[in-house]
Amino acid sequence: MGRPTWWNERVIAVVCPGQGSQKPGFLTEWLTVPGVPEHLAQLSDAAGLDLAHYGTEADEETIKDTAVAQPLIVAAGLVAGRLLAPQLEARDDVVLAGHSVGEITAAALAGVLTEAEAMRFVRVRATEMARAAAATPTGMAAVLGGKPDDVAAALAAAGVTAANANGGGQVVAAGTEEQLAALAENPPARAKVVKLKVAGAFHTEHMAPALPPLRELAPQLSPQDPRVTLLSNYDGAAVASGTAVLDSLVEQVCRPVRWDACMESMAELEVSQIVELPPAGTLVGLAKRGLKGVPATAVNTPEDLETVRGTLG
Repeated sequence: MGRPTWWNERVIAVVCPGQGSQKPGFLTEWLTVPGVPEHLAQLSDAAGLDLAHYGTEADEETIKDTAVAQPLIVAAGLVAGRLLAPQLEARDDVVLAGHSVGEITAAALAGVLTEAEAMRFVRVRATEMARAAAATPTGMAAVLGGKPDDVAAALAAAGVTAANANGGGQVVAAGTEEQLAALAENPPARAKVVKLKVAGAFHTEHMAPALPPLRELAPQLSPQDPRVTLLSNYDGAAVASGTAVLDSLVEQVCRPVRWDACMESMAELEVSQIVELPPAGTLVGLAKRGLKGVPATAVNTPEDLETVRGTLG
């Protein structure tokens, strides 16, 4: 591994987005890259889904389905991550982090899980979270702006949970459809409430039914310690144990995502460049507010990847 990450003058953070970042047809251009169709077919086999179809032909409503969206997003990150691997493996200054389901992508890229294990894990996670979400109509909404005390008061008044603390003045609230409607009708002062394209109140007690199947799956996997610095959604800290990473991935379905803490850790590590893997854009947007001045690139096409390769040397 060489020197600790924080000794390096130039630290690269590779970040992996979560659910809601998917867009219809977003994998189309990637399938023109040599080796990608075969790689995606392998990931599809592991997930039990035709990911090429969902990433190129399926409509927005279809890929909003949690059981489809989560494996699709993880697979996209693994595809781009493999293409970028030669440049990343040549460095000892890489930090990996993922938002929500993107943390599975990051764990696989860090070597904690094999790609097959990651796809198996996300398939169970997605299926069980979709089942939990179907039990009661729930969802999530981003609260943009507002003073922290005003936001907390509005969330409490509506009965919703602060499921994601994203930093940069963004909190994601989760709850029943009725609770989210109440929040939209009475938003915090100087804040905007935006409904997200997700099908459940993730990272809340509404997802508790998903825990037993994931806890049952975990002993069947063989986690390895991360090869690079891997930040946790739980508190933003680096996790050195593969077993601890897997345990955290299991419990994460009911715990808030602390992306604000992940960005604070990136600041402490003096990250000088951020690369967001596809489907990218959300985390780059958060970085512009939470890590001002740090260059950030959203990788959504093979051409974007070539640009990143050029900057990594």
